[in-house]
Amino acid sequence: MSEAMEPGKARTDEIDFRELDRIIEDDFNNDKENLIMILQAIQRHFNYLPRPALEYLAVKIGIPASQIYGVATFYSTFSLQARGRHIISVCTGTACHVRGGERVHERVEELLSISDNQTTADKRFTLESVRCIGCCSLGPVVKINEDTHGRISSDEIQKILDQYV
Repeated sequence: MSEAMEPGKARTDEIDFRELDRIIEDDFNNDKENLIMILQAIQRHFNYLPRPALEYLAVKIGIPASQIYGVATFYSTFSLQARGRHIISVCTGTACHVRGGERVHERVEELLSISDNQTTADKRFTLESVRCIGCCSLGPVVKINEDTHGRISSDEIQKILDQYV
């Protein structure tokens, strides 16, 4: 079991500015019209949007940092907090809830010793509740990264988690 850890903030020395340049310049030609796609690429690289990366982006494409933060906080797909290598999304929508989704969520919390929106100390997992994953007929559903696990019971959670190293 892992101890809960509050998501940390990236230090400037942890940011790969060459990779940021590649994303911003090569992939998106410094075009501020591609802000959302640039943010998606940065998040794919770091698994969240580190503050130093956003501040660097603001200078590179000539947009105020406040505007970038406005976009990053408006869309729930973006995270400003460090997250684990594997994102566990437990559906808490009505169909999953009535089929035992809450018990599944509680079991994940118990096994990983974390609560919702926390990351394990080893940065292996981040747990989040989501209102709907869109597979209501498969409820309860847990999505880990891009893998969807449906019709699961709380007894199956450990076996599923063990697949993600």
